[in-house]
Amino acid sequence: MNAEAVHSHSTHDAQADDRNENIKIWVNGELVHKDEAKVSVYDSGFMLGDGMWEGMRLYDGEWAFFDEHMDRLFNSLKSVSIDLDMGPQDIHNLLNETAAANGMTSDAHVRLMITRGRKAKPFQHPGLSRFGPTVVAIVEHSKPAESLMGQGIRLATVPQVRGLPMSQDAKYNSHSKLNCIIACLQAEQAGADEALMLDPNGFVNTTNACNFFIVRRGEVWTSTGDYCMNGVTRQKVIDLCRANDIPVKEKNYSLYEAYGADEAFLTGTFGAQTPVAEIDGKRIGTHDGAGPMTLKLRALYKELVAQDVAKQKAARA
Repeated sequence: MNAEAVHSHSTHDAQADDRNENIKIWVNGELVHKDEAKVSVYDSGFMLGDGMWEGMRLYDGEWAFFDEHMDRLFNSLKSVSIDLDMGPQDIHNLLNETAAANGMTSDAHVRLMITRGRKAKPFQHPGLSRFGPTVVAIVEHSKPAESLMGQGIRLATVPQVRGLPMSQDAKYNSHSKLNCIIACLQAEQAGADEALMLDPNGFVNTTNACNFFIVRRGEVWTSTGDYCMNGVTRQKVIDLCRANDIPVKEKNYSLYEAYGADEAFLTGTFGAQTPVAEIDGKRIGTHDGAGPMTLKLRALYKELVAQDVAKQKAARA
């Protein structure tokens, strides 16, 4: 596939929606117009990337897999000693309030951001963040671009790696995304859409934005999980495979196996399962767009989302 002949896109491409020009955003307890949503230049998130975030999708008035996202978020906040005077139910309430203010019930995506807050002086020490955490929720009307399923993503293997847990553990969904941004830039400069990142041992790991799977001879493979984000969608795909007698392996594997895969796809809250068209200029599989296993898993995942939404509704009935 000629890179110049294919329109460049990313796993987070969404259908255009003019309503997003006038959304209201939650900023520290207030709902303000998009144009007025601001935080201090002294904020630790802006100044140092010191904060955590979660992305969630709204389906029929419910935030899919909310409990799993909150478990990851609060584990991360505790790990970096950000003391948030809110619990999961408070988060749920503010997300619902923000969605309602924007007339959203489905096809919406939130980026919830929590930083250590405003600093007294523009220096690194976390003790200078003396005013409490900053909480922002951006909820947009958002549907993945249909072209993603038909074309797939083009990946390029890059020199930037996902590092060891003692440098910056990939399980922190932190504001500090420079590692991944560098990887994405390297991939774009190589003529691809996004980056395929290796682990410190040279095994296939993840992309700059999503977790990565391949399909070989009827088996679904993904990395060991040692160096990648503990993705909610990633785990749901693994669980679905196990529940539906689809062989699945969390293992070390090399580019050799990835190049020879029958299918490859990415997982993430926004795009669910996004097909990969090529890696390093090598076409993956013989199909256009999503392959049969990817389509099967997408259907199973859609059913799982519906079950989770129904369960949440029943719990509040």
